[in-house]
Amino acid sequence: MSQQNHKKTRRHGKKKQAWPLILLFAAGLLLIVGVVFAFKKPTAPSAIVEVTGAASLKVDQEKVDLGNVKLGQTVEVKFKLTNVGDETLRFKKAPYIEVLEGC
Repeated sequence: MSQQNHKKTRRHGKKKQAWPLILLFAAGLLLIVGVVFAFKKPTAPSAIVEVTGAASLKVDQEKVDLGNVKLGQTVEVKFKLTNVGDETLRFKKAPYIEVLEGC
């Protein structure tokens, strides 16, 4: 009878190995990452490079005529700024706009 108890303990004491489950999870994760990269559209540069070896800022309009503006009246102007260089554009000082009184 002691041999039967020993066999039962032996059967129940055997542990399942977790590596097949871990391997399956890792393979699924790699498959998902691969699908994401396969269907990701490549990003095209937003502007044509005009300057090589440096950053260069291009403004869509250099002058804006607002006509007659009354004192205290708020006006809004939008500019489109584009880096047409092949390097990263970094501002060392805060950008500013100079307002000139017209003739």
